[in-house]
Amino acid sequence: MTFHPNEVILKPYVTEKTLLMIEKENKLTFIVAKNATKTQVKHAVENLFGVKVDKVNIVISKYGKKAIVKLKKEYSAEELGMRLGIF
Repeated sequence: MTFHPNEVILKPYVTEKTLLMIEKENKLTFIVAKNATKTQVKHAVENLFGVKVDKVNIVISKYGKKAIVKLKKEYSAEELGMRLGIF
C-alpha cells in the first residue's frame, strides 16, 4: 500500500529530549501514521523536506507511533528544525 508523504508524516514531535537529539545526534522525531513502515517514513521525509535519511527507528508511545529519523551527515537536523518552526 502506498501513501502520500503527507499521510505518513503527521507532525513533528517536540520535547526537551527531542530538541537535544536534534542538536547532538542530528535526529528529528515525528508522529507518523499508525500503519507507516520505516521505508515509508524514510521516503516521506526525503520527499517532503529535501534531505537524505541515514536511519529510521519506530517507537510506539501513548502519543501514537513516533519515528526517530537520523539524517545523513551532510544534512542538518537543526536547519530542518528551523524550517519546520521547531526552534
